Amino acid sequence: MNAVKSIALLLAAFAISCAATQAQEQLPAGRPVSILVPFAPGGGTDILARELGRHLGDALKTSIVIDNRGGAGGQIAARAVSRATPDGLNLLFVTSTFVTTAATKKIAPYDVDKDFTAIAMLGRGPLLVVASNPSGLTSVKAIVERARANPNALNYVSSGTGGILHLATELFKQKAGINMTHVPYSGSGPAVIDLVAGRAEVFVSTVPTILGQIKGSNVRLLAVTSAQRSPLFPQTPTLAEEGVPGLDLQTWWGIVGPPGMPEPLVAQLNSAINEAAASPAMRKRFEEEGATTFRGTGADFSIALREEFASWQRVVEAGNLYTN
Repeated sequence: MNAVKSIALLLAAFAISCAATQAQEQLPAGRPVSILVPFAPGGGTDILARELGRHLGDALKTSIVIDNRGGAGGQIAARAVSRATPDGLNLLFVTSTFVTTAATKKIAPYDVDKDFTAIAMLGRGPLLVVASNPSGLTSVKAIVERARANPNALNYVSSGTGGILHLATELFKQKAGINMTHVPYSGSGPAVIDLVAGRAEVFVSTVPTILGQIKGSNVRLLAVTSAQRSPLFPQTPTLAEEGVPGLDLQTWWGIVGPPGMPEPLVAQLNSAINEAAASPAMRKRFEEEGATTFRGTGADFSIALREEFASWQRVVEAGNLYTN
């Protein structure tokens, strides 16, 4: 009988221990969650993060603080989160540039796999290939023909070396077998100004960055980088339709946390983020970005990060695009 009582006591103690461990592996109640955004306030990514924060706060029943920490290609914010306590209170809003920045470094500032816990991808959408009106370029085929006839005579702008817009254009160059001169800027804003003024000729851009200029006929939209045409621009061909096959380039947004986050905590945050991203307001926001929402697990996002990093490393190696 004593043996039976001992076993029962052990089982009860084990159940209490498991419950305590489970409680520790959930988001601490009543404490605000900070989402670090590696860009300045007011940009498209910041606006998207703030929209997410409003809905995520409701889903988690806590307050969400958006903490803008721009600079160094996103490295400042990334390092801060990679060193944070893995309790879910400090998260990082990431875009494709999170991966491309690391891929362009021989000595990477962080490991996209080991230094972070992938929590959820929010959505993804195509980039747009546009040309300045003074360039006279009316199609992607025209870009390819002119670049082959006069290597490096055409220039293209980007929001900065190592970002998704830079590497996306470099991949386009590699697939098309052409050369163009890269003119990097410290952000998309000044790049667009020079494009509209005719001081630059080609830009592979995100939708919100260039949409107003397209609607105003200040630049010419030539193609989308996704495998399928965009619902926003059903008359605009894909790169494959323009004779540059093998490209399905999409930018994306997601949330990661510090390394070592417990599985139940990741699952809790993933569920809440998926719920927030599926809200009508968030869906509308993504549609305005020319994107669609994505619903998946943290493991799904982790696999996507590893595959993207390996893919961009190959692009960087092929073009010798290292920045250190």
